[in-house]
Amino acid sequence: MDPYLTDLLSVIHSTPRPVDEKLVISAWEFAARAHADQFRRSGDPAISHATQVAKTLALWNLDTTTIISGLLHDTVEDTPVTLPELETKFGPDVALIVSGVTKISTIKLIGSTQDQFTENLRKMILVMAKDLRVILVKLADRLHNMQTLKFLPLEKQVTTAKETLEIYAPLAERLGMGEAKGQLEDLAFPYVYPSEYARLISQISPLVSSGQKYIEKFRRELHLLITPSFPGALINTRKKHLYSLFKKLNRPGIDGDLSLIHDLFAARIIVDTKEQCYEILGLIHGKFHPVPQLGISDFIALPKPNGYQSLHTKVFGPGGQIVELQIRTHAMHEEAEMGIAAHWFYSQAKTRGVANKTLEAGVFIPQKKLAWVKQLVNWQADIKDNSEYLNALKFDALQNRILVFSPLGDIYDLPKGATPVDYAYAVHTKLGHQTIGAKVNSKLVQLNHQLSNGDLVEILTDSKRKTPNSDWLNFVVTTTARRCISQVSK
Repeated sequence: MDPYLTDLLSVIHSTPRPVDEKLVISAWEFAARAHADQFRRSGDPAISHATQVAKTLALWNLDTTTIISGLLHDTVEDTPVTLPELETKFGPDVALIVSGVTKISTIKLIGSTQDQFTENLRKMILVMAKDLRVILVKLADRLHNMQTLKFLPLEKQVTTAKETLEIYAPLAERLGMGEAKGQLEDLAFPYVYPSEYARLISQISPLVSSGQKYIEKFRRELHLLITPSFPGALINTRKKHLYSLFKKLNRPGIDGDLSLIHDLFAARIIVDTKEQCYEILGLIHGKFHPVPQLGISDFIALPKPNGYQSLHTKVFGPGGQIVELQIRTHAMHEEAEMGIAAHWFYSQAKTRGVANKTLEAGVFIPQKKLAWVKQLVNWQADIKDNSEYLNALKFDALQNRILVFSPLGDIYDLPKGATPVDYAYAVHTKLGHQTIGAKVNSKLVQLNHQLSNGDLVEILTDSKRKTPNSDWLNFVVTTTARRCISQVSK
């Protein structure tokens, strides 16, 4: 058996999702024949790339159809194979996904004019909305292409890396795929910001060895503290992604000061239940004092908009050094790493009685997770101006998100930088029009006040007021608010 195929099957055997191995072998052999005598710039045979994409999809615990689509994703674009041929041999779903990936692959985002760029983004969103597995295959494809980017011409390296940072990494984050997002950013970082990358590497190099030794020593102390009461707890460590560190160092208040970064290395504790997370938090705080001014972040009670859940705390570790701890369940860890592609959706769906046949047929995803994708499609029809659509996509849909609460406890998902007026229009157009003031966490604030994750927002209204203030366009950030205000203010 070919070593590439053996490698793929070994990955499939290690994953919990049932996969039709015979069909995967058939697809691999088909792809190998189609790509015979084709080589990548690295000198590796073309089938190596298709195999790597399929391996990534298998590691994301995706279904047989998606893995097969990953194997075949380049056949229509790069070989004489046709879509009807794929549909006949592997079914309409595979043909649809491969067709979608092929369309996305021909879309040039970076290096085109703004109008071309935006029109291409529109096409990509429409393809993605038909079957989300298209974008999952494309993300796996982009991940391997970024890993082999050094073999491309310099200009192509930079444009591909920029496209990855601006579009594909934010898409991965929006899908909750934290590990894929971090890998894509770190692979693109040295090509887009070479001098900043070199400076950061030089800056952290003296800290890496000592930091790894320290966090490993702390991990052993945590093991002695936790495992007597929770013998099944997994305790490991992680190093912060470089690009994430770069962005954090550039935040106001940190201004490049590495001594203010307390999560360069962090410990992570993974347990079975949510209750155990809180019990272990108490156990840790009983021995290691929490850092008062840095506080505890409870993303279990208040998940991030992309579904991320975990407890974060910063404590004074051995020798008084500040260190971050993350505490989560296995299910939370699956979703934090792989988001919509996670096995968590599969296993959770199974516990709710969804039939194996239904689960094997595709990616089972709660509909609320896809609301933003549907919104992007709706904007296609509503927003004709390319400049406005580009802003809606880059500064709203793919922006970092926050969650805020209404006085009744309803949760609203808004982009970072959103104001009470943005919130009001997210609730209802009429509420936005009648806004005259706002309270955040029971305190009066200006209408241009930037909301934070977890804020409780109350809108003060005047029922006689029928139209908004056009000056609000100077600070609102959501597409919904801007459109509602603009339409009435014309």
